[in-house]
Amino acid sequence: MAPPFGNDRHTPGPTRRSLLAGVAALGALGAAGCSRVAAASSKEGGDLLDRLKAAGVVRLGIAGEIPFGYIDKNGDLTGEAPELAKVIFKRLGVDKVQPVPTEFGSLIPGLNSQQFDVVAAGMYVNPERCQQVIFADPDYQMLDAFIVRKGNPKGLHNYKDIVEKKAKFATGTGYAEIQYAVDAGYKQSDILIVPDQVAGLNAVEAGRVDVFAGTALTVREVVKKSGRTESTTPFAPLVKGKPHVDGGAFAFRPTETGLRDAFNVELRKLKKSGELFRILRPFGFTKDEMTDLTAKELCGG
Repeated sequence: MAPPFGNDRHTPGPTRRSLLAGVAALGALGAAGCSRVAAASSKEGGDLLDRLKAAGVVRLGIAGEIPFGYIDKNGDLTGEAPELAKVIFKRLGVDKVQPVPTEFGSLIPGLNSQQFDVVAAGMYVNPERCQQVIFADPDYQMLDAFIVRKGNPKGLHNYKDIVEKKAKFATGTGYAEIQYAVDAGYKQSDILIVPDQVAGLNAVEAGRVDVFAGTALTVREVVKKSGRTESTTPFAPLVKGKPHVDGGAFAFRPTETGLRDAFNVELRKLKKSGELFRILRPFGFTKDEMTDLTAKELCGG
């Protein structure tokens, strides 16, 4: 997760994959979200939660990716992270959430320059990002999966298979899957880089590649639209020779530990009651993607 290969939830960088749905609406909302929030307090732990309660609204940095955080065809904010934010912030005394759309690579800079209050984009927690922001504990965990042609004719189930069978391999701009494939021995210059999982699906269908790698959830959802491809069984990529599971979480400015801690308290209650799964399930998440991982673990601490 730490390697500098761009930016989806996995790794930071200049751009971010987006699905087509919601992109136009994101542009329309961009101007509304460009004003900055009030300057951070010098108070220990920060006073942002108090200020959000007083204002009655929290600004969420989102990046227009289904199912993590996006504007739907009706112009409404939705996705697993915004829907979870609505519940938790209401419990914290903040009744309204407001989207601030941006590219994924701009989320951390935008957060730290106070263009919005919190990142709500399903961002993966990794040591590099933990040097720039603080994370709540993950609200989900995620494995990788492949898009392959029906029947998986080359028998591709992990990155080692791709290398050994000399398969034509594609993944998305900035995806951590680039590094996972390189670590398995695939030559980086031979990887076909496409904008997102929709383009990856098209590449497999057209026979330009044998396999496209992405997160298990996005792969699982995109192949539902195809009669010629399927998704493989989710698996954990190897990082430094060990199986690795990613986790996505909300991000906060480093000074705002008070808000982060209050958020974590409510998140743990939702996990314990099972309500977290009920919030995430409509977006394609399964019980296998619920997690007890902590930000400390994923930050390397």
